[in-house]
Amino acid sequence: MRYHTLGEIPQKRHVVFKDENGKHRYEQLFGTEGFSGVSSLLYHIHRPTQMMKFGEPIDVTPVAAIEKNITPRLVQGFKAKLTDDFLEARTPLFFNNDLIMGVAAPRKSMTDYFYKNGQCDEMLFIHEGSGTLKTFLGDIKFEYGDYLIIPRGTIYQMEFDTENNRLFFMESFSPIETPRRYRNKYGQLLEHSPFCERDMKMPQYKAPVDEQGEFLIKVKKAGMIHPITYATHPFDVVGWDGYFYPYGFSIHDFEPITGRIHQPPPVHQNFEGNNYVVCSFVPRLYDYHPDAVPAPYNHSNIDSEEVLYYVDGDFMSRNHIEKGYFTLHPGGIPHGPHPGAMERSIGQKETGELALMVDPFHPLKMTQAAVDLEDDSYKTSWLE
Repeated sequence: MRYHTLGEIPQKRHVVFKDENGKHRYEQLFGTEGFSGVSSLLYHIHRPTQMMKFGEPIDVTPVAAIEKNITPRLVQGFKAKLTDDFLEARTPLFFNNDLIMGVAAPRKSMTDYFYKNGQCDEMLFIHEGSGTLKTFLGDIKFEYGDYLIIPRGTIYQMEFDTENNRLFFMESFSPIETPRRYRNKYGQLLEHSPFCERDMKMPQYKAPVDEQGEFLIKVKKAGMIHPITYATHPFDVVGWDGYFYPYGFSIHDFEPITGRIHQPPPVHQNFEGNNYVVCSFVPRLYDYHPDAVPAPYNHSNIDSEEVLYYVDGDFMSRNHIEKGYFTLHPGGIPHGPHPGAMERSIGQKETGELALMVDPFHPLKMTQAAVDLEDDSYKTSWLE
């Protein structure tokens, strides 16, 4: 990430900083890896440490219904339950020790509490709906096709414009980053990267909220959500600077890399973390060699799983795929286009498909919710 600053900050770090009435501002280091990782410095109207009450924690650790899987799976994500509350709407489907993935269809904005994931970075993909991600570092407007990257420890609320909202979510136990091969040694995105810093939706300044009372923050840590009531509003930040903050990125701003013959999946990579990558498949021109086969070639997943989440358009390598579907192709067996898909692709000039893909390098477990949403006929759909 690049350096960013909003609001009012003192000239030097760790010095006296007062308002116009002589009242102290309170500095907070917001960062990772102790004092040596990426961080930002925040300045609060009130001390950010004023905890009043601790409620009973709720265990939200995903439970495996299928622990060891070698079967191709199709899960119909849009059939997940509609729920008012943002956190209750989250339906975990796949997980391992590196990440948790699932869907959510929240109907209501977060108005009576704030949320902080204290164990994972979060990636929210906006499939349907629009609104504002409100954080103590500023606001980010979001709409269809946006990724929201929310680093661990960020206090936030989701404010939706309507009740028709569908999200893909991923929680990562490691930082969510842009691919290293697209960055120079200074962290700047290179000329051949399929996106650049101009594409990022940065937090916008919002005037601090100077309120005292009772403010509920639900904090996730070690698989538990802990309700903690604070005595001051968490959005009382008058200014901040640094490298650690949430941002947005539209899948529509991903610039596809194409070639004369079929390009391998890594050209679609958008993000990465420890033991996984995230790719964006977007509308693009097909390969232009006269004998090119645009459909992907059959390939073996030996060292990774492949999860595709279908967003929109006609995904050319699959038959009978609808938006909101997940496909899981586990490591250990080959997979490829459905019967007829390769033949249909020959001679085609472009595709309008829109999808995101997560490739974990360790096996995934499936929750009971994923099993309940599964189309069991998918595993034999390659028979001719």
